[in-house]
Amino acid sequence: MIVPGASGFFLSLGIMLKVILLIDCASEFDRRLLRGMMRYSKENGPWMFYRMPSDFSWVRDKEKWILEWARTWKADAIIGRWDEVKVNLLSRLNIPIVLQNNKTRSDVYSNLTGDYDGTGRLAARYFKKKLFIDYAFFGVRNIIWSEERCGGFQDEVSKMGGKFYSYKVGPSDSYDRDDVLEWLRSLPKPVALFCCDDAHALVITEICRMAGIRIPEDVSLLGVDNDELLCGISDPPISSIKLDVEQGGYMTCKQLHEMVRRNEHTPFNVVVNPIGVVERESTKHYDISDPYVEKLVRYIDDNYNSDISMESLFGMVPLSRRCMEMRFKKAMGITIYQYIISDRIEYFSHLLLTTDRPVSDIAYEAGFRDCINISRVFRKYKGCSPMEYRSNNCVF
Repeated sequence: MIVPGASGFFLSLGIMLKVILLIDCASEFDRRLLRGMMRYSKENGPWMFYRMPSDFSWVRDKEKWILEWARTWKADAIIGRWDEVKVNLLSRLNIPIVLQNNKTRSDVYSNLTGDYDGTGRLAARYFKKKLFIDYAFFGVRNIIWSEERCGGFQDEVSKMGGKFYSYKVGPSDSYDRDDVLEWLRSLPKPVALFCCDDAHALVITEICRMAGIRIPEDVSLLGVDNDELLCGISDPPISSIKLDVEQGGYMTCKQLHEMVRRNEHTPFNVVVNPIGVVERESTKHYDISDPYVEKLVRYIDDNYNSDISMESLFGMVPLSRRCMEMRFKKAMGITIYQYIISDRIEYFSHLLLTTDRPVSDIAYEAGFRDCINISRVFRKYKGCSPMEYRSNNCVF
């Protein structure tokens, strides 16, 4: 007789792995997660997936339904979102279980989680380049990914000496938009506003549009997930932090595969890392009082990976080179050359984490025409070599 999990024992004989997915397909995050899982399955399968919606509102006894189906189908593993941690599915099924838990990380199950703190810090550093003084966060109470993104953002803002404001709603959609509007109106302007995800950033754009609050002039708005549908339906389109979600799905399946092969149930964590900011119109505002400095900054941000000559830059403003260099250093805290290099380093870092191309190739694409000293320059900005940065932050 074949019992739940037994197909894992026979993987070497070609019997496919069966995985129950408690995952919706409504969000871009879930779809990217599934793409990563499918990619691993095609490379190492075939696997068989059975998708159940994570919202079981139409089911009276959720845990009983999952248990019965897992036993009937002889499932080898479960992946998905499940907040009923009081029900120990693991002890009842004796198969690996990986959870996306909204409220806390599990000590019993494996976790598909994220560097939420680091995502918040990345948002703060992004806004810092635009010289904001006032920073705000809009998120959800008692949800781990929102709370930790807020914590990282707030801590980084504090280190930068900025002023911080926040507004958190309940986990449902029943919050009062008039209260959110009152909070938005009370914020100093301009303000750098970081939202816990793109869905909540879209709420902000809707409220601001109806109330006449200008984005990005009054509120520079940044979300998370880079959901192109949500970001694009907004007016203006929303800038967002892209996450390495597909790689998270891939690594989740890889870890599960190893557990089933070894017949072990030791919990593990798969961490989805932030990749970088995908900039759209909602953040194309700089809190820079000097119009000539702002003009150069905008040009550099749009062209840093091309051959920028100092002569062409200084030809854009009616000032002497020395005068412009002094004004830029006073406004930005670094020289024009350092600003160009920092832009290139950030894009170079992004390519290191999102491609497996040779370092020399992506260094050239990022704007570094002389690749001989790239490791030294990168270490100065990131504290490690490009290959160390890639191996520490991303697994292909």
